Amino acid sequence: MDLRSARWAALPLCLVLVLLQASIPALAGAPKTYIVQMAASEMPSSFDYHHEWYASTVKSVSSALLESEEEDGAYTKIVYNYETAFHGFAARLDDDEAERMAEAAGVLAVLPETVLQLHTTRSPDFLGIGPEISNSIWAAGLADHDVVVGVLDTGIWPESPSFSDKGLGPVPAKWKGLCQTGRGFTTADCNRKIIGARIFYNGYEASAGPINETTELKSPRDQDGHGTHTAATAAGSPVPDAGLFGYARGVARGMAPRARVAAYKVCWAGGCFSSDILAAVDRAVADGVDVLSISLGGGASPYYRDSLAVASFGAMQMGVFIACSAGNSGPDPLSLTNLSPWMTTVGASTMDRDFPATATLGNSANLTGVSLYKGRQNLSPRQQYPVVYMGGNSSMPNPRSMCLEGTLDRSTVAGKIVICDRGISPRVQKGQVVKEAGGIGMILANTAANGEELVADSHLLPAVAVGETEGIAVKKYTKTATKPTATLSFAGTKLGIRPSPVVAAFSSRGPNYLTLEILKPDLIAPGVNILASWSGDASPSSLTSDRRRVGFNILSGTSMSCPHVAGVAALLKASHPDWSPAQIKSALMTTAYVHDNTYGLLKDAATGEASTPFQHGAGHIHPMRALSPGLVYDIGQNDYLEFLCTQNLTPTQLKAFTKNSNMTCKNTFSSPGDLNYPAISAVFTDQPSTPLTVHRTVTNVGPGSSTYHVKVTQFKGADIVVEPNTLRFSSANQKLAYKVTLKTKAAQKTPEFGALSWSDGVHIVRSPLVLTWLPPM
Repeated sequence: MDLRSARWAALPLCLVLVLLQASIPALAGAPKTYIVQMAASEMPSSFDYHHEWYASTVKSVSSALLESEEEDGAYTKIVYNYETAFHGFAARLDDDEAERMAEAAGVLAVLPETVLQLHTTRSPDFLGIGPEISNSIWAAGLADHDVVVGVLDTGIWPESPSFSDKGLGPVPAKWKGLCQTGRGFTTADCNRKIIGARIFYNGYEASAGPINETTELKSPRDQDGHGTHTAATAAGSPVPDAGLFGYARGVARGMAPRARVAAYKVCWAGGCFSSDILAAVDRAVADGVDVLSISLGGGASPYYRDSLAVASFGAMQMGVFIACSAGNSGPDPLSLTNLSPWMTTVGASTMDRDFPATATLGNSANLTGVSLYKGRQNLSPRQQYPVVYMGGNSSMPNPRSMCLEGTLDRSTVAGKIVICDRGISPRVQKGQVVKEAGGIGMILANTAANGEELVADSHLLPAVAVGETEGIAVKKYTKTATKPTATLSFAGTKLGIRPSPVVAAFSSRGPNYLTLEILKPDLIAPGVNILASWSGDASPSSLTSDRRRVGFNILSGTSMSCPHVAGVAALLKASHPDWSPAQIKSALMTTAYVHDNTYGLLKDAATGEASTPFQHGAGHIHPMRALSPGLVYDIGQNDYLEFLCTQNLTPTQLKAFTKNSNMTCKNTFSSPGDLNYPAISAVFTDQPSTPLTVHRTVTNVGPGSSTYHVKVTQFKGADIVVEPNTLRFSSANQKLAYKVTLKTKAAQKTPEFGALSWSDGVHIVRSPLVLTWLPPM
């Protein structure tokens, strides 16, 4: 059995272990923050307001409240009340109180606080939405479709020209948000572009203690840069002559440059706490956002125990489109976060722009890499300098080879270019360690975990990042040459890179270990070397020792790809105000492409081989095609609830999503694969396999009279029949159903990938098709 087959043979065990890990409770101890979901409709008539009921519930389970302080004590235990996308509260409880709370009347779920992390210019042109396109979408009837993008992140830097409100009309009448003030942020910092700014820190302070206000601003002002970058990527106004140290110079603009921005600051120095994130989602929906961009993630939990999944379900019910980052834990499989089908989960890809740099060795070999270095300290391309690698003969990196703090000996590295293996510490920090030890340059070498993927950084000393192959070559050279030397040179910005796009090695991968029948990620978007606005309080490297300040910065991560999709969703919402979140998602997925600019299949940077839907989902977004997809797969809240009924939830767990309704399972889905998803993932569990049938319904959003014919990939492992094989529409918004029957002819050891496409000669409505045969347990 080869390694690839062995991985798939072990998949069922992996799924069990992951789910068990997700359900292991925290160890007993001092009071902790818990999120308590309540059945709002079950509030006793003796209470006038939900918050009174919540306080009474806390009091009823509390262990050590003095009688005279019971009422006040209960209120002080409550961190947040939630009332829009989520019903319930967050409170400080000890383990015994949490257990009693889970049994209290009206309680649906008790979830422990979790800490999520941030998933950390040219892209509009690369995506085909230049100013003439994005402006035309907004040209007519602006007041009828003013779209608001809510960004949950580290806040916003309002002085950035990306948030100019020049040319924008009045704040939309529907908007109910506000501009929250605080140190360094006044109401004047909001305008017709930034129409809302709020902060959420109660959960953080309840768990981590008071925010240190001498170093951190308790206001919407962004001191980190991440939130400013994501907000500008999604909806930044055009800024001419933007760039970073002369790199990537040009007009910087967001995907939806005329959309409004609402910033919700949920991340602080110690992380992003789930109770704060939940409060922000709840408030954003009440404020009236149309799109939410959430570049955050943590470990995955079952749907009913994932507070963000439950809150985003409530947001979806209110018509809000939610874009979430897939995570930066690639290239490992099963590494995705944000797996719910009502979220749009976004992976990262490269663009056709790069920042080439070269390490020229003493043996005349030229190693090609990337860099954003621009400083006073430069190496002459006509002179060679000593080069040293601190690793041993083993191929495994060690603390010295990775240039971790305190590991480099000045007497060994002073005056030399140092080779540093990637891993453990931030890439730019390795250069700082080299510089402090007296080194004059750095060659940053990828290891097997990163393959040939190159991410550019604004280093503090001359530095070039190279791929794994080049890294092996330069390390071998240092071990074999008598006096190894090298020099470094930098070539600025280069466009037209081929092949592109390529799936980023760091982009988290599927399959979806909660539900194999729901393909994740949904799609990919630019997330490598993205230029956007930056905080005036943060250095481009984010190192405290770095005194440089810039107006724009270049970052990589699924944090960057997520707001691309959020911004494009805003464009679609502006063009089609009546579309549901599922219709927008369908348009993005079914028009995505799976070939690069060399006309070959999309590649995976981790392997150099063709990527699969487990890496790229439906493919790379194509905004212009998404504006006119022809057909869409719509999904309503009842469809999602029927999907949840296939997940073996108890009635109480299901109530986390049904909330006030008395909805019960109708069991209309024979399997999770019957959800009307824009992708089809068929899972054969029996050996020999019985035939599988999945059902889909498409809505005509193109010309009223149109005929679509189906085309399906031929698979080695199964015969596939689509009935009917022709769809004839007679009117706009007409719905027609079809079914797909899959019958195994030769079970495969690894998944097979293909596509099912409908075409009317103008539109191609493509759904990825994945077949997986699970080995017997």
